[in-house]
Amino acid sequence: MKRLARIIATVLGVGYIRPAPGTWGSLVALPWGWLLHVLGGFPLLVLAIVIGFAKGWWATSVMTRGGTDHDPSEIVIDEVIGQWIALLPLSFAAWNMGLNMLVMWPGWIAAFAFFRLFDIWKPGPVGWADRRGDALGVMLDDVIAGVFAAFGVLALAGLYHGLF
Repeated sequence: MKRLARIIATVLGVGYIRPAPGTWGSLVALPWGWLLHVLGGFPLLVLAIVIGFAKGWWATSVMTRGGTDHDPSEIVIDEVIGQWIALLPLSFAAWNMGLNMLVMWPGWIAAFAFFRLFDIWKPGPVGWADRRGDALGVMLDDVIAGVFAAFGVLALAGLYHGLF
């Protein structure tokens, strides 16, 4: 069980890449998010987020049980889930309008930049979740950072397309 938890939590070992394993986790989430979208559109990406969150929570719980560090840097499944959440506006728009998701490349850059900003800065509820000190908090801080990033992507899209 511990080996499976390590594989899930470190996203096949990506969490061991230095420096900045969280950034590497976010980067690896991008092509995987694109692949999920290509294979099943917005619904599959949402399903992957839900399943990935559950597996990530379990794996993080196993990896941190009995340790003093509640959020070891090698655990990056939370970054993958948060980054996928940041991509949801792009996936929805592409799925809804029958577009190639890659044509929205500025949105991809914004999703990545906003997610990393909120994940590192930890404003308000992101910091609250991080301070929980448990496996759920490890996952939740990135979920909330992903939601903030998704709203940032929507705001920039609205500005670009003249909606604001």
